[in-house]
Parts: sequence; C-alpha cells; structure tokens
Amino acid sequence: MAAGRGRSMAEVIQDGGPSISFEFFPPKDDAGVERLWRAIQALEPYQPTFVSVTYGAGGTTRDTTVEITGRIARETSLTPVAHLTCIGHTREELEKILDTYTEAGVHHVMALRGDPPEGPAAEWTPTEGGLTYALDLVELARSRGDFRIGVAAFPEGHINAASLDADADVLVAKARAGAEFAVTQMFYRAQDYFDLVARVRDRGVDIPILPGIMPILNLNAIQRQGELVGTVVPEEVVARISAHDDPVAVRAEGIAVAAELCRELLDGGAPGLHFYTLNFSKATLEIFEALQIRV
Repeated sequence: MAAGRGRSMAEVIQDGGPSISFEFFPPKDDAGVERLWRAIQALEPYQPTFVSVTYGAGGTTRDTTVEITGRIARETSLTPVAHLTCIGHTREELEKILDTYTEAGVHHVMALRGDPPEGPAAEWTPTEGGLTYALDLVELARSRGDFRIGVAAFPEGHINAASLDADADVLVAKARAGAEFAVTQMFYRAQDYFDLVARVRDRGVDIPILPGIMPILNLNAIQRQGELVGTVVPEEVVARISAHDDPVAVRAEGIAVAAELCRELLDGGAPGLHFYTLNFSKATLEIFEALQIRV
C-alpha cells in the first residue's frame, strides 16, 4: 500500500504485510531517462510503499531530482520520497527546495547529511550558511511544511562514526527530532541489521528501520563500493560468488545471496525491504521470484 499525505510513513510501513520500496537515481541522459521509466513501469504493479530518488554527491543532481520526483508524483500511483542533502546548499536554498517539493506535490523527503564529492570517507566541511548534520535538516523540514521525513541508518555504523553506540545515538536523535522511518545503507549480514535495531530499541525509539538491499552482480564493484562506505562483504559470500567464472552464474549466485538475506531479514522481523535498483528492474524482479513475491 502506497503512503498517503495524511498518514505517517511509519503507519503505512507497519500496516499489513511487509513493506516493499525502491530507490532510483536521476538519469544523466535521454537513454537513462528511458531506462528509469521502464524500471518504474515494471515495478509499479507491486504497489510499493514508496519510491525514493537520490541526490548526487555535493548536490550535483538537485534540479533533476526535483524534476523526476515531481513527475513520479504527477504521472504514477507511486509515493515519491525525495532525497535532500545538507552539502552544497545554504539554509535559504534548502528552504526553497522544500518549497519546490511542496509545489510539485511531493510531501515525503529523505533528510541526509550527504557525502562530500571526494567520497563518504572524506573530511566533512559544512557549506557556509548551510546546515551541519542530517538532524538539522530533519528539524528544518519539520518546520517548513507538512513533510513526512525519512533518514539513513547504518548497520555497520557510519564510516565517520566514533562507535556503533554513537552511531545509534545519532539515529535516535533524528527520530526524536521528527523522522518517521529509516532506510539502511546496503549490508550483507543480517545480524548487523538486527543488532542496529536492538541498539535503537534499547534507547526507547521504535521507528521502522527498513533494510537496504543491493544484490551482488559484480563482486569487484561491490567490494570497492563497500570500502568507500564502510560495508563489509563477508568472506563466505565472496567465496560463493568467486566460485563462478561465468558472468551469468555470478549473477545468479548474487541474486540467490540477496534473496537468502531478504528471507532471513523478514523471518527475523524486519518490517520490509528497500531495494537499490540502480534504475533497472530485472535483479529486483528476480529476487521477488525467489521470494515468491507476486503482483
């Protein structure tokens, strides 16, 4: 069931069966636009709770993100959640972006600090006249309109976090400031997710935390990305996928690993699944087939 403006995202996520949601990124050219809309059309029949549209490092895709998110709101039955980052914007610019979303009929935002253009591990320097933390952006969105707000969560801890406990404290602070739900960074050990949820619950916060799923279709690419964001690909997963030389077999094993992770998460009480689609539908649909998720 898609989220409506009047109900909290937390209520919708927890209403009925497991929540399903998808993440897309703004395309760079006309071919990318066509690919994105093919993916949206293929996944829309599954009636996701929401779809999110990312924001480039340093705010580089701001206009495209606003445009794509508004088009989803106008032309589909889907509930779009627009990413918004602190980096590269003054407070005044962020207020204008939020106003633009309201005018476009977009009432859900994902409030993020954002990554420096040099990468997630680079030193963080706030924009002059801007905001410092995602917490500040949550507070701004709450004060600027009738927004439903999501935030990021990190099962293995944010790459810049002093500790897992400190990282949990940040997520709890964002929830208490008005965030209604969280979506995790990709991860490959279910226990990391369950441990994060336990840390947050121990602090008295019960917002739904959706696990972010990224199937491994190219092991080297995933390992490189994991090094950038602080995500570990377990040795047993590396061994399973490395056992295959054929790209088709590698893909099939990556889909199987992702489907097994999804099943373990759902069986363990996760409220749903959030899929990083990379603007393609095929891998997500293959995971659905393995999980017997039907239209």
